[in-house]
Amino acid sequence: MISHLTGTIVSTRLDGVVIDVGGVGMHVLCAPDTSVSLSVGVSATLVTSLVVREDSLTLYGFVNDAERDMWHLVQTVSGIGPKVALAFVAVLSPEDASSALVEGDVATLTRVPGIGKKGAERLIVELKDKVCAPGVSSSQTAEGWRTQVREALVGLGWSAKESDKAIDAVARTIPAGRETNVPEMLKAALQSMAKGQ
Repeated sequence: MISHLTGTIVSTRLDGVVIDVGGVGMHVLCAPDTSVSLSVGVSATLVTSLVVREDSLTLYGFVNDAERDMWHLVQTVSGIGPKVALAFVAVLSPEDASSALVEGDVATLTRVPGIGKKGAERLIVELKDKVCAPGVSSSQTAEGWRTQVREALVGLGWSAKESDKAIDAVARTIPAGRETNVPEMLKAALQSMAKGQ
């Protein structure tokens, strides 16, 4: 998994940039605002996520972890892939998206290209309990770690179903109100899998 890149911007387009990392040009798909904010010849760091498909390896880049986490989260909803999710974070900041989901604001969500009224309603139903109200740290919610741990387990070769089962088993052991961290939760999920729970 490639979680970030630091290097010199070689070229920019509305849909992404090429960043030189140790002599290798990495093409990274980004939201237009991110691409426009980067200048050729300038050193930059992008938070990234690698999407592996049968016929491609695609890097997506973000300005911070919160944007990447929202991108991952919206893809857990049926019918939303990486490109629509990228449009989602391009149009709505993580704070605006969280507010819209918590408040059931269909009008705000349908501003995103590729998301109609039914899609917005599905997003609200499936995600409103998985995001924080603005002003609350994402690390304070149980769901803040789930997406990252699931991605790590799938990356290690387990199926999504096996990963979800282990994550649910770990979630049941977390005392109410206790803060969680990803490394600790990943270790617990791996131990749960080893025990065949």
